[in-house]
Amino acid sequence: MKTGKTALITGATAGFGEACATRFAKEGYNLVITGRRADRLEAFKSQLEKEYGIQVKTLAFDVRDNNAVKTALHSLEDSWKSIDVLVNNAGLALDLSTIDEGNTDDWDTMIDTNVKGLLYVSRVVIPWMKERKQGQIVNIGSTAAKTVYAKGNVYCASKAAVDALSQGMRIDLLLYNIKVTAVHPGAAETEFSLVRFKGDENRAKDVYKGFTPLSAGDVADVVYYCCSLPSHVCINDLVLTPTAQANAYYIHR
Repeated sequence: MKTGKTALITGATAGFGEACATRFAKEGYNLVITGRRADRLEAFKSQLEKEYGIQVKTLAFDVRDNNAVKTALHSLEDSWKSIDVLVNNAGLALDLSTIDEGNTDDWDTMIDTNVKGLLYVSRVVIPWMKERKQGQIVNIGSTAAKTVYAKGNVYCASKAAVDALSQGMRIDLLLYNIKVTAVHPGAAETEFSLVRFKGDENRAKDVYKGFTPLSAGDVADVVYYCCSLPSHVCINDLVLTPTAQANAYYIHR
C-alpha cells in the first residue's frame, strides 16, 4: 500500500543504501535514490517501480561535490521536495594504516564523503523539512564512532563526527518537530570491506570469518523501524551489532 510519503536515500546503489531503499519501497514509500553510478540507479529504479508500484526519482552525483549536490537536489520538482525521511547513508572506509603511514588521499575521500557529504545533502534537505515542520533524518554511523580501533584512526574520526553532528542536528531541529536518529552498525557483510581493501576479495572475506555478521537487510530493518514509530517517539542513538560482536574491537570468532 502506498503511503504518500517520500524517502531520500544517498549511496543507494549498494549495501545499506540499496537495502534501505528496498525496505522503504516495500512499505509504500516513493523514493529519491542517489549515487555515483547512473546505470545502477536506473536499473534499480526500474526494479523497484515494477516490484512495489511506487515512484522513484534518480539523481546521479558525488556527495563530495557540494555544487553537484545542490544542483541535483534543487532540480527536483516541488512535489518531490516533501521529503519525509532522509537517510544519509553514503560513506566508506579506505585501507587500514597507522596515522603516520596513512594515505592522505584516502583521508580526504573518507572525510569528504562521510562528513562533508552528509552535511552538503542535509543542508539542502533540512530547510524543506523545516518549512513543513516534520521529517526524520537518519545518519548512518558505525560502531567505529564509539570505539576507536588500531589503524582505523581517520575512519573512526569521521564516524565520530557523524555521531556528534547527529546530536547537534537533534538540538538545532528540536523546534521544528524534526526527528534525528543516528544508527551505528557493527560488522556487516556488504561491499564495505571490499572497498576498504580496494578490491582484495580474500582480505575482505577474512573480516567476516568465524562468525555471522549483520546483513544489509538487518540494518535496513532497523532504520525503517526507527522511522515507523509514533510521531512523539524518537530514537536518538542506536548501536546494532552481530551477537558475536560487543563493539568495534571485540568479536568472538
